[in-house]
Amino acid sequence: MVDGMIKESDILLGKEGMQTALDAGASAVRITINRSCMDLVGTLNGEIDKVNHSLDSSMSIQLFVDGRYAAFSTNRLENAALKAFILKSVEMVRIMAKDEFRKLADPERTEKGALTGKELDLYDENYDSMTPEKRVELALDAVAYGRCSATECKIISEEGEYNDCVFDTIVMDSNGLFCRHTETSFEYGVEITVQDEAGAKYSGTWWDATPRLKDLSISTCGKKAFEIAKAQIGPKPRRSGQYKMVVDSECSSRLLTPVLNALSGHSIQQKNSFLLDSVGKKIFSEGMTVMDVCRTAGETGSRLFDTEGVATTEHSIIENGVINEYFINTYISGKLGVKPNIEDATRPKVMPWPKPGMDRDALMKLCRNGILVTGFNGGNTNSTTGDYSFGIEGFAFKDGKITHPVREMLITGNLITLWNSIIGVGDDARLCKSKLTPSLAFEGVDFSG
Repeated sequence: MVDGMIKESDILLGKEGMQTALDAGASAVRITINRSCMDLVGTLNGEIDKVNHSLDSSMSIQLFVDGRYAAFSTNRLENAALKAFILKSVEMVRIMAKDEFRKLADPERTEKGALTGKELDLYDENYDSMTPEKRVELALDAVAYGRCSATECKIISEEGEYNDCVFDTIVMDSNGLFCRHTETSFEYGVEITVQDEAGAKYSGTWWDATPRLKDLSISTCGKKAFEIAKAQIGPKPRRSGQYKMVVDSECSSRLLTPVLNALSGHSIQQKNSFLLDSVGKKIFSEGMTVMDVCRTAGETGSRLFDTEGVATTEHSIIENGVINEYFINTYISGKLGVKPNIEDATRPKVMPWPKPGMDRDALMKLCRNGILVTGFNGGNTNSTTGDYSFGIEGFAFKDGKITHPVREMLITGNLITLWNSIIGVGDDARLCKSKLTPSLAFEGVDFSG
């Protein structure tokens, strides 16, 4: 048995724990078992800097007792200790306030086909044969220090990390639910700092991650980080004003995340959302379509079920600017008096517009002149109004070509207004991310510097 994989004894322990809770008076129980294993090799300036191995196991127990509810967690996965823990937990739940809306998910909504954990083809059998020597070899082969050079700068430091891991999850409940998700991940990330001829320092980072080792672009990460750092040399000030804005796919999810958060049932129930009363309405530009592509085999972020065990479905969250749904779990469904669906966007993808095949460079050509944003430096969003203020770094571009780097600028505005000013949506989302957000182009964004 590979370290990090749930054992049959763990499953039996979970079932026995569930029965212990029911015998003690719980009306319903949900148990989630998690096991994971991660190995990491870090490098500093071309040499091994650190090696870590971590193994984690835990059990989450959600108890429904006499109309009351509470959740508990333990990593003592041994029969006697777990039984004592559950019995004490049941007694603790009895002192909680009653909450009539706390229930297990309806069995008709739960996933029935995730029995082995490997249905989505996210487990790489090569993980079984990974060794410490192989991990060190991969980390050292990825090093760019001493291998990349340029006349205008030199690398003064490089920090790299290779890691691989496996994580295994089982969700079961007293209504008969049993579903499993098993996934491997191979990842490499690097930060490179360069110094120009005047002594100024600039840093660039790049990373890649994939469920399958053969798909990991480990050899190109260092070179990419070096090019990013080098490109920042010689920043120039830019006047405040309104500009067309292209946002690189590496950071564009920063603009999507607060929209998805505003669709959360919890935010709606708390009236802490700028998208209240928006379902069925056209709120954004017709160029904004967000699909949940949650059941795509072999790709990071795919899931067959949520934390309640509810089956995911591939569908449109926002279609041509129209809000199709809020994310409503069983609890919020009762609080709001509406039908439940899924607790969150599982693997959201912003769809290309107005045509497929465009990348960041194509969007700059489409805009002709403007500012390319390659990173966000702090900032915040008002969840109630949708107003935002973000620090940015990036480049000015003219006639579709980058002219010089810009720094210490701020963009401000409102997310509804921003997403109504879409010029184009690329087709270059990075598959290593759970949110498939491609490069984006917008009209008339307020920049201050």
